[in-house]
Amino acid sequence: MNQPAAEFHLYDTTLRDGAQREGIGYSVADKLAVARLLDDLGVDYIEGGWPGALPSDTEFFRRARHELDLKNATLVAFGATRKAGRAVEDDPQVKALLDAETPALCLVAKSDLRHVRRALRTTAEENLAMIADTVSYAVAKGRKVFLDCEHFFDGYRHDADYGTEVVRTALVAGADVVVLCDTNGGMLPHDMTEVVTELRSRLEAALPAGRSVRLGIHCQNDTACAVANTITAVQAGVMHAQCTANGYGERPGNADLFAVAANLSLKLGLPVLPGGGLAKMTRVAHAVAEIANLAPDTHQAYVGHAAFAHKAGLHASAIKVDPELYNHVDPAVVGNDMRVLVTEMAGRASIELKSAELGIDLTGRPEVTARVTDKVKQLEAAGWSFEAADASFELLVRDELDDSVPAPFGLESYRVIVEHREDGAVVSEATVKVRVRGERVIATAEGNGPVNALDSALRQALQRHHPALAEVELADYKVRILAGSHGTAAVTRVLIDSSAEDRDWTTVGVHENVVEASWHALVDALTYALAPERAAR
Repeated sequence: MNQPAAEFHLYDTTLRDGAQREGIGYSVADKLAVARLLDDLGVDYIEGGWPGALPSDTEFFRRARHELDLKNATLVAFGATRKAGRAVEDDPQVKALLDAETPALCLVAKSDLRHVRRALRTTAEENLAMIADTVSYAVAKGRKVFLDCEHFFDGYRHDADYGTEVVRTALVAGADVVVLCDTNGGMLPHDMTEVVTELRSRLEAALPAGRSVRLGIHCQNDTACAVANTITAVQAGVMHAQCTANGYGERPGNADLFAVAANLSLKLGLPVLPGGGLAKMTRVAHAVAEIANLAPDTHQAYVGHAAFAHKAGLHASAIKVDPELYNHVDPAVVGNDMRVLVTEMAGRASIELKSAELGIDLTGRPEVTARVTDKVKQLEAAGWSFEAADASFELLVRDELDDSVPAPFGLESYRVIVEHREDGAVVSEATVKVRVRGERVIATAEGNGPVNALDSALRQALQRHHPALAEVELADYKVRILAGSHGTAAVTRVLIDSSAEDRDWTTVGVHENVVEASWHALVDALTYALAPERAAR
């Protein structure tokens, strides 16, 4: 690998190829928002879509001319070469590409002779002429041109001479970079090295003087090797990598932009993002996911919430001595954080580190650490999980300390009724009887489900004494049947996500009865919410 960073292109195709993922449907406003995020990250090129083929993409480029003020990236319009048997200046698709008024174009062309003959239904010679004519025409119009060689690697296996000639033709016609596309996603890294190395050798012998071999790579993830194949291709000499944010794309997706950028920068010493770009990756990854209306991938490399989460007690012991011992990079470099998970696998070091993360110092309190460790192991053996329930864990730890958080009420009883009415409506009603500051309070409320009704009734009972609860919202509710338990008598685990102003927290409850499990999680949620209020008094 000898590419100078200034000559390397990090090319994003989230808005075109990434939009082909099942379940994604960007509006024009969405695409403009994603483009701004990618520009802020610092990619070199943003492929915005296919003007002329999709009305929404045509509209995107029209609005982009006035609404996008790109600081780092160059906007690219994507399209095809001229059609067989048609003059390039008369081709409406080529005209639509130029009408997008982007400084750069990316043309897609067939490079597998079988596709040329069966899909395009034209000759090998006409396909080469289509490439040469369209590339030279666009260059003459002042555009920088990239050429995507569709199905390149499959075609190269079938007929290496023709694949080489397609690339040579595009470079001679003036293409800035010719991109080798693993369209079916079937390549493995050792094959990638072999093909790219051999192709470069062939081109160096075939190109006229003054024409350099400038290749790019575009990998699909059908073998789960898209990132590895991209990195391998760069090591073999390509100087342009096409990726999508979070690896979005059809089938299993594309090479993940964030993993590729981090690997090139941190592992290969090729700084492909401007200063500060790497530290924005986690934020941008999650923002793009939100715009796409997809949950961020918790276990995504570098930017996932669990990318630097450590579970085993052995790991935590070493991390307590030196975090670098179990982190391959500093999480802060990519805008992420290290977390220590609390599970039945946790040792005392895990408990100390997690407590410190939550602002509780157990240093010099070995007896408390031991009690918490034992309690966590007992509870998790019974089905409780504190990995994602930091608030419940914090309450557990404080219960073992002098500064434990008092319960905001004492329960006398609760009752939940589910009524299926004649008109088909299903209504839940909950009644709670509690003691709050010496006062017996009874409250009843209806809800769209038993947990919602119970939540409403409990808030109603507590709110006069604890007005801060008006700001607390139940943001999410998850139920899971625990492994090893079956049928309607199975043990269930409930996680409740709550939020208030700029805080959010998660609590857990476990029981054979899903309503009781929900009650445990709900009580923890409200107790945690009121802890600052109680501390203030």
